[in-house]
Parts: sequence; structure tokens; C-alpha cells
Amino acid sequence: MPGDDGRVRRPVRIAVLTISDTRGLAEDRSGDALVERLGAAGHELADRAIVRDEVDLIVARLHGWIDDPAVEVVVTTGGTGVTGRDVTPEALARVVDKEIPGFGELFRWISFQKIGTSTIQSRACAGVARGTYIFALPGSTGAVKDGWDGILSQQLDIDHRPCNFVELMPRLEER
Repeated sequence: MPGDDGRVRRPVRIAVLTISDTRGLAEDRSGDALVERLGAAGHELADRAIVRDEVDLIVARLHGWIDDPAVEVVVTTGGTGVTGRDVTPEALARVVDKEIPGFGELFRWISFQKIGTSTIQSRACAGVARGTYIFALPGSTGAVKDGWDGILSQQLDIDHRPCNFVELMPRLEER
């Protein structure tokens, strides 16, 4: 359906990846929160998976989705902290073509309003890989809600002004 400026609203196809050594689907409250929010926003769940905190496993799952034309966006939850097992940013660094540094900066600013200086422990990050957006959020349900409600719900909405990630999708692979 065309909006006021003639742009066609359509759902974005989003894959949700939970990165955890301890959670299964039954315990994945953060993944559940993402799935609930993207559905409520009118988007489509393209796929969902859980992988262990291991760079090669994360990279393999991301490459599979990046190569899948049915996936336009990947949102990960977990593995963004500073402990030895937290390797999501390192995995993203192996697949992204362009970083989106403002995503992590804005996430930490939003998070600071709620948890103060503890937000400095988050390495939330984002990038674009072969035309697919990838957003990495911390694993807590609160962090997922902050990232979706405070950033992604708006940037994945074609009607958000003055600009949004969706309107850039057709041009992500320009050379």
C-alpha cells in the first residue's frame, strides 16, 4: 500500500539469531521478544536459530542468511559482552562489508538512560554484508527491547522520517 509520498509499505524479512552456550528455544526469552516485536510491527520472521558462542558457527549461520534472498535483515542477541566467550562482534567483523558505528553508539546512549555506566560493557554493533543488514544486540531481554523499541522499530519502518534503513535497501549493493 503506497504511503503519502508514494513509497510502498511492505514487511521486512528478518532472521533472528540467538547466540548462547546455555539457551535452547524454550529458554530464549530475548529471541522471543524480538520475534514478538517484529511481528507486531508487521514484519516477517524469515528464520530463527540458536548457535553457540563460537565465531565459526556464528559466521557460518550469518553467511547462510546473507546468501538467502528471503532474508533482508538479521538481528542477533547475545555474545556482545567483554568476557572470553563473547565473540559476536568478532564474527560480524568477518562478514560485514560496511560497519554502522552509530548503531552501537545510539544503543549505548539509550541503554545508559536505564542502566547507567554498566552499558559500557556492551559491544552492540551493526553492519551491512552483501546487501543484508546485521544488527547485534546484547542477550538480555531488556537490551533487546531497548534496541528494537529505541532504534530498529523506527529504522525498519519505511515511513520513519527524515530517513530510514528500509529506503536504502535497493541501493545497498551499488558500486
